[in-house]
Amino acid sequence: MTLILTLALLAANLFCFLLFAHDKAAAVHGERRVPERVLLLSAALCAAPGALLAQRWLRHKTRKQPFGAWLTLIVFAQACAIAGLVVLAWRAS
Repeated sequence: MTLILTLALLAANLFCFLLFAHDKAAAVHGERRVPERVLLLSAALCAAPGALLAQRWLRHKTRKQPFGAWLTLIVFAQACAIAGLVVLAWRAS
């Protein structure tokens, strides 16, 4: 079960990273862009680390507001959820 969950999270983060990379390439070449709500939704679906890595590594959407604020909020919410799950698991054991 843990292996499946880990692989699913890795796949989601890779997908999110590739989505950001595609949007960056489209921006550079003047092509049709990925809507910001799609980028944020992909980050919200358990892929915030992939979104943050893509944002920093590709230097994409780093100055764009309110996109940056929303992404920060998503990361914070996911970190709180993970911390809560860790506490619940620790108390259960």
